[in-house]
Amino acid sequence: MIKVENLSKRYAGHTAIKDLSFEVERGEIVGFLGPNGAGKSTTMKILSCFMPATGGRASVAGYDVFTQALEVRQHLGYMPENVPLYTEMRVNEYLEHRAALKGLGGKKLKMRVGEVKELTSLNDVQRKIIGTLSKGYRQRVGLADALVGEPDLLILDEPTIGLDPNQIRQVRDLIKNLGQKHTILLSTHILPEVEMTCSRVIILHKGRIEASDTPQNLLSQLRAVGNIRLEANTGADTGLEQLQKVPGIKEVTLDGGANGAEGVPAAVNGNGKAAESALPDADGYRTFNLRVEAGADPRAELFRLAVERKWTLRELARRRATLEDVFVEITHAE
Repeated sequence: MIKVENLSKRYAGHTAIKDLSFEVERGEIVGFLGPNGAGKSTTMKILSCFMPATGGRASVAGYDVFTQALEVRQHLGYMPENVPLYTEMRVNEYLEHRAALKGLGGKKLKMRVGEVKELTSLNDVQRKIIGTLSKGYRQRVGLADALVGEPDLLILDEPTIGLDPNQIRQVRDLIKNLGQKHTILLSTHILPEVEMTCSRVIILHKGRIEASDTPQNLLSQLRAVGNIRLEANTGADTGLEQLQKVPGIKEVTLDGGANGAEGVPAAVNGNGKAAESALPDADGYRTFNLRVEAGADPRAELFRLAVERKWTLRELARRRATLEDVFVEITHAE
């Protein structure tokens, strides 16, 4: 469905993507991941014929995105991150207008608009002016627009941005159902959604593809033990410098900054000097989050350290490795 070969895009003094090559087969739901600025949106805009590339080739449904843009657009629905809508139109009017532009007419147009309103839960607001809708409903209108032409391929750039948790769950279920009839390329920062939805993941970093595989295989190959949570009363120690020296520990963060605010991560540098003024809780306990090297499990060494330093342990537990761990491991700036 999608074939990309050595695709590049350069701006003045900046390379957004460089020599990207990948394929997406018909019927796949592929997560397109990467930090901000990695080149995800640029690639999606090129595939959607909204932006030319500097070099390389790309095709959708067998049509070249540079020389056969009209044919490509007949086979895809594109939902950009910031959905451009006619805010002075009513939802129903807008969707009918967009359906007509995509070649639908008569009874088929009415039927298809009704189907996408049902799919995206827009029936309750179909007569409202788009400009009066919340961010979440505007996202739904954008998704309905992408669907109304019955495309073979859906390219969705951050489709859940601005939605509440219940709406995100609804969109996730919708994407799963759409995957039965459509090929989907999905960009999102909500990694648990990708893990539950996508059959394959492509991770970009600094304009290059760093990984492309199923979420399960990425976890297996990385063999990441996941983050370790350590909660201890370290007494006069801050605990930061000692933990940083344990073999296998790559980074230590401490819940609570210098003001002791719970849940605010305080990064620790290599010499353990950062965040040394972070305060313990009312019972004298500090909570440390430890990022470990791939394949390492330093829990036994951490326990020995606690015994040696006479710390009182309240918790020492590892968290199952997730796609977020893989993402951080691949894209984390050393």
